[in-house]
Amino acid sequence: MLRRSISCAVVALVAGAALTGPAMAADGFTLKGEPKIAMLYFGPKNDGGWTQAFDEARVKVEAALGTKIQFVENVPEDASAIKPAAERFISRGANIIIGTAFGYSDSFKELAAKYPNVAFLNGSGTTNASNLEAFYGRTYESQYLCGMAAGAASKTGKLGFVAANPFGVVNWTVNAFALGAQKMNPNATVNVIYTGAWNDPVKERAAAMALIDQGADVIGQHVDSPTPQIVAQERGVYGTGHHRDLRQFAPKATLCSSVWVWDKFLTPELKKIMAGNWKPSPYGAFIEMKDGGTDIAGFGAGVPKDKAALITAERDAIMKGKQIYAGPLKDREGKERVAAGAVLSDADLWKMDWYVKGVVTQK
Repeated sequence: MLRRSISCAVVALVAGAALTGPAMAADGFTLKGEPKIAMLYFGPKNDGGWTQAFDEARVKVEAALGTKIQFVENVPEDASAIKPAAERFISRGANIIIGTAFGYSDSFKELAAKYPNVAFLNGSGTTNASNLEAFYGRTYESQYLCGMAAGAASKTGKLGFVAANPFGVVNWTVNAFALGAQKMNPNATVNVIYTGAWNDPVKERAAAMALIDQGADVIGQHVDSPTPQIVAQERGVYGTGHHRDLRQFAPKATLCSSVWVWDKFLTPELKKIMAGNWKPSPYGAFIEMKDGGTDIAGFGAGVPKDKAALITAERDAIMKGKQIYAGPLKDREGKERVAAGAVLSDADLWKMDWYVKGVVTQK
């Protein structure tokens, strides 16, 4: 899932400027005819992670809107596959197309221009127009809470984290995880191993094993498979998941998971499109937890009840506007990254290439 996840890590480096699309129509976008929705899935609907989270959201959106949503699986990030898949739905009357991959971005922009009467949404996309909106969630919010769970469950204060690539979208989860852990244990450290791949169970297993061998008693993750959680359960330690509730795969080990709740964003956004005069953001939607980006699922037995209550209170605070990257905040070299009274900008989030105190990175 390399190119899909790079969307929010590389192309959005200067969010607020680089994600601009064509000028938005002053009167907004209005569908012609009854709404008919279709989705293009990057992977199989039962992949256990990214795509399955979208499929589970689809079912909830159908129930909320009282409609059926067509979908097709395994549409690769290639224009020769994306365009025919979308146009097949459009030829059958679909006038709202939802994509699920960064690699769809350019094709969706071209499709939006070719079909001005069709609304397009693209999860993890980067292109926008008067009838096209990219969207992604602020995963650092839920990863901060998972870090709190990890810090509460750890006996040693030594945490491990299996990550894909050192891009902003991953680094912000690593740092948030560490800040959450240090909320519970100020001396907690997070040892990170980057696998160089978004979904490689072999590399993920090797990384998780190495981290546990080095003394980590909780394993966090920002990779697509549940392998780190499975390894944690095999080795008798704890873990925190990503994308979906990974207790499905490791019920004894998984303390909590950072989970996508796309239906909470898609349902109201689709209602806006259906109502007419829809005005998508020219920069795309960067969704906070309260608006349906991510949330947490848990807690496992390893989180004491009193600590779980503290995590729930922090979640409530985030829902009310608490900022994870609020100053004063320094990086691990002691350089000030966020001044007292300030909050890290979205542009700086996307290009995050630094780590907070207590994070140790390895290739």
